[in-house]
Amino acid sequence: MGKAKLEHTLKAKLAAGEKLFVPYIMAGDGGLDQLNNQISLLAEAGASAIELGIPFSDPVADGPTIQAAGLRSLQNGTTLKGILDTLNETASRAVPIVLMTYVNPIFRYGIAAFFADAQAAGVDGVIIPDLPMEEETLVHEDAAKHGIALIRLAAMTSTADRIEAIAKRSEGFLYAVSVTGTTGARAQHADNVDVYLERLKNLSPVPVLAGFGVSSAEQAKELGSHCDGVIVGSAIVNLFHENKTAEIQKLIQESVRPLDTHNI
Repeated sequence: MGKAKLEHTLKAKLAAGEKLFVPYIMAGDGGLDQLNNQISLLAEAGASAIELGIPFSDPVADGPTIQAAGLRSLQNGTTLKGILDTLNETASRAVPIVLMTYVNPIFRYGIAAFFADAQAAGVDGVIIPDLPMEEETLVHEDAAKHGIALIRLAAMTSTADRIEAIAKRSEGFLYAVSVTGTTGARAQHADNVDVYLERLKNLSPVPVLAGFGVSSAEQAKELGSHCDGVIVGSAIVNLFHENKTAEIQKLIQESVRPLDTHNI
């Protein structure tokens, strides 16, 4: 369970020749009663792991699509406790679950209580985008105690020394932010993103996934050719909101196929 399950699952998929695909959804967008059904659909479609966003009033890393989803979730009365309670209903699921949350909800919940309850709910990893490396002591001990991976983010704008330090401390997978700015679909990525991703892959002891701005199977396959796979958020959030579940399945299935076998 936890960090070991996440790392084992991802490495097994890579060993089988698959690229990794981690879809992001906003927990509670559409109602918490839909959350476990959404997880099941994504797992059956071939998701390597699933990233669940925790709605927050000041989501500094998120673009308009995910901000809107967070507001819809908050308007539905979604709370962090409610999300963990809902996950607890099916805690023994096969697909790893990663929470993406800001520091404030964890702090308000109680750091020790959050990680204990997250472990009980079958959470395998946590991403905290507004927690810098220098402040990780706030949560690291409790995360380690409960076997939950603390997933780091690396930015293209970071110094070489900082990128190396972040990569070497990575658990679960390394989240490679492949744009400068917030989440959201992009028509294209920077020309030097391939060099950046390949450098991270050489440094990281765990799989490297490119995130932010990935919205199509073509982008997923192109970025994935330079690392281990991708994280897709805004496109998945929009498709769920529009009830286009068949398109979600198609996006995942086309993205995990090796680049040279994809029929274009």
